[in-house]
Amino acid sequence: MADAGYIGENTDLVLGQEFLTWLWFRSETGNIFRMEHSENSDPFSVSMEQRIVVRGGEGENQETATVSGSFSPLREARLGLLTGKQVVRCLVRLEKDGQAWLVTLKAEDFSINSLRTPPISREDEAEDPDALFLEKVYLIEQGLAMFDEMYRQFLEVRLEPARWMREVKAVAEWMRHDVSQGAMQPQV
Repeated sequence: MADAGYIGENTDLVLGQEFLTWLWFRSETGNIFRMEHSENSDPFSVSMEQRIVVRGGEGENQETATVSGSFSPLREARLGLLTGKQVVRCLVRLEKDGQAWLVTLKAEDFSINSLRTPPISREDEAEDPDALFLEKVYLIEQGLAMFDEMYRQFLEVRLEPARWMREVKAVAEWMRHDVSQGAMQPQV
């Protein structure tokens, strides 16, 4: 019984794959996001980092490609997208106010496998023993808020059919872009 999936499992997988693929697209073509529904609307940027996993096919015909490397343009993964694979796991870098978070995301269940926050300052440790803990919690909350905002913006586009069709065309153009050229330049 523990191995039995739930009713929406396939929908979640497809939505998760679409989100991560869209996020990769956005990271290369317009990587600036804003916290639209928050009093703090500071911009933050997103980029895919060092490791991405794409998967395609079904059952015994399923193929997975894992691409990793420092400063890699992830060409093999981009080629995988052209052959119908979808992003199933990736390492994402979020940057805001000169600070960086690294988040590993999985499409299967929308889980965050790891979240590395910016380093915290140990200067306040002597004055307030709770300061380090509270700062770490604050940084985790900021990272999760940025993730939530990216997903909210994805759903805003995904749930409006006309907008989604325009976005699908833009993603297809991005995927067809000559992989030897690497990332497309972000649009302003």
